Amino acid sequence: AVVSTQSTGADFWEGVQSLTDSDASGKDIAIGLASAGYYCSESGTDNCPEKESLEGRRNKIDDKMNNAPASYFGHVLKFTKAGSMNYLCTRNNNFSNRSQKGSIWVKAGNKLEVKTRSEETETSVA
Repeated sequence: AVVSTQSTGADFWEGVQSLTDSDASGKDIAIGLASAGYYCSESGTDNCPEKESLEGRRNKIDDKMNNAPASYFGHVLKFTKAGSMNYLCTRNNNFSNRSQKGSIWVKAGNKLEVKTRSEETETSVA
């Protein structure tokens, strides 16, 4: 079945679980991904000390993310409901020749479809 309704950002993250940080909420995962790991959650989890969370960090991320880590381990994600989300890389994007963006569609029946500007792929997931 094809997903015909695009989720809002908040709705999409309600259907996402972390397999690497089981008590992280969808909002925690989104905060970590959006900040390149500078914040690991909203207020701390078993794998994220409160002092590294959005509420716990005294120094906030700067406008250009220059104080964000150079690499980020991230999460192994499990999608639990159908929906879609657009994404883009704001760190390495000059809105011309370095545009890194795409869309993720999670379909019913264990289908995950990822589309980028240059290619379209569909992958079955268990």
